[in-house]
Amino acid sequence: MEYRTLGRTGLKVSEIGFGAWGIGGVQWLDGSDDESRRALNEAIDLGVNFIDTALAYGEGHSEELVGEVVRSRSERIFVATKVPPKNQVWPAAKGPLHEVFTADYIIRCTEKSLRNLGLETIDVQQFHVWHDDWANDPEWLEALETLRDQGKVRFFGISINDYEPANALRVLRAGHIDTVQVIYNIFEQAPENELFPVCQAMNIGVIARVPFDEGGLTGAIRPDTVFPDGDFRSWFFRGDRKQKVFNRVDRLKLLLGAEAESLPELALRFTLSHPAVSTVIPGMRTTKHVYNNVAVSDGRPLTGGMLERLRQFAWDRTVEW
Repeated sequence: MEYRTLGRTGLKVSEIGFGAWGIGGVQWLDGSDDESRRALNEAIDLGVNFIDTALAYGEGHSEELVGEVVRSRSERIFVATKVPPKNQVWPAAKGPLHEVFTADYIIRCTEKSLRNLGLETIDVQQFHVWHDDWANDPEWLEALETLRDQGKVRFFGISINDYEPANALRVLRAGHIDTVQVIYNIFEQAPENELFPVCQAMNIGVIARVPFDEGGLTGAIRPDTVFPDGDFRSWFFRGDRKQKVFNRVDRLKLLLGAEAESLPELALRFTLSHPAVSTVIPGMRTTKHVYNNVAVSDGRPLTGGMLERLRQFAWDRTVEW
């Protein structure tokens, strides 16, 4: 396993982290707690030391599983979690901060996460949604200062709204945030334009999420793919989206070869090839996911020629999806 520094936190984190949304067991319905425990333990055995979860993942169930496994291990595992929006609006919409993140609400959620995890301190606490109109509001800063002074949180981050990588630039430039989490993959390349340069200039750690585009970039999504009722992917790949993804991925397969033998490998290597990225957090609900993802951590980035060819696959979902 290769390790990178998570920005100014100084934490040395595995470049392949563990995305723990899927093990929450509510919106991803094809797994089990026992398999989730095996996946977590196997990931740690193979060098993964960064786990990203959230209070909203399975209403705390993901945090409980993560905490159970982390407490049973002797290795130092860094845990990041998130405060959900008080008004339950996903993604954050333009509006007053007090409807989404009041100081007492941020503190209560953090304390609930600590109980779920069974830990004394959260390494990285993140806002699960964000709107940059809140950048200079003292309300959330008050909560951060309190939690840090109490030793309940070490560092703070923002999980940026889907496909809005520029909707955090003001707060990052203000200097109060240590990490950002953002969608970054072969289809979603927009973070390279403005967000990554600011993160590099401010030494802000980047946690890249959704490297497989919710499964689209693994080649597993076909026009006739059916998901269990209530599964998040039924909504994400609604309408003709499965066909659109399939068509693009079919062209992407032509690039497989010496630099990447499979689509998941190509997707992970793309994300890890950008120097701004500290860690990428694919969902790993099974030990098979763990083995395949961790194997990509070998210090071998894609060549400039391959990265240039992948530029043609950038897909602006804010314009056409």
